[in-house]
Amino acid sequence: MVTQFLLYLSTFHFFVVTLHVVKHDSTARIMIKSALEKVIHEDMAEIWSILSPEEKRKIADNLQIHHFKKNQLIYAEGDEPEYLWCLFKGKVKKSKEGIGGRVQILRLIRPVQYFGYRAFFANEPYVSSATAFEPSALGALPLELVRDMIQHNINLAWFFIRDLSRNLGGSDTKIVNLTQKHIRGRLAEALIVLLENYGYEDDGTTLRIYMAREDLANLSNMTTSNAIRTLTAFVNEKILFVDGRRIRIINEPMLRKVSKFG
Repeated sequence: MVTQFLLYLSTFHFFVVTLHVVKHDSTARIMIKSALEKVIHEDMAEIWSILSPEEKRKIADNLQIHHFKKNQLIYAEGDEPEYLWCLFKGKVKKSKEGIGGRVQILRLIRPVQYFGYRAFFANEPYVSSATAFEPSALGALPLELVRDMIQHNINLAWFFIRDLSRNLGGSDTKIVNLTQKHIRGRLAEALIVLLENYGYEDDGTTLRIYMAREDLANLSNMTTSNAIRTLTAFVNEKILFVDGRRIRIINEPMLRKVSKFG
């Protein structure tokens, strides 16, 4: 049988290695486990460094690798949380459907970030959905296992406390931006968030993420028509250059000024 296994070369680059595995081939299974441990050691290094040898073994034995296609749902609002998710490659968006079916993008996930665990700790279903923004690869750990390890490892508990605290601070800032800034400020803020999450391509000006106008509007809490008009205004003011879904920031200081003063 043919088994595909995901193997990382470095923290942010990964490729698919196809292993031709004969069933019950112990050598092949050892190769797969070794490759998986490499993924964990390099790309989950922040957690890996604070685990005991026994905890590392448990993660290596239980970590699952999942592929998601563009726009494929990872989990839906109302689902019961089962896994701690770690994004290895790609992009993921967390969103929530509001009044009239309007979608609000709450957060963009970048490699290597963890998500999907807050609802489990709160003992409630998911209050938002997570979707692959582009073809993505994720690791999944059973949350029951994570909870058991937290109960015996104070450093792991503090890791999640810090992560939740950073996310809470970011949510507070986003609420202020979305409620107090005008349309121009909100769109500029969204573009700065994209820049700080994903950076530029090699040309030093093009955002390393291509977003549909609807997604950009959902991130900025505005209608798609308002997002299009504001993008056009930024182009006319020579702040941006737009080519389809490709956005080049040609005057970053001015964009940050618009974002700050809204």
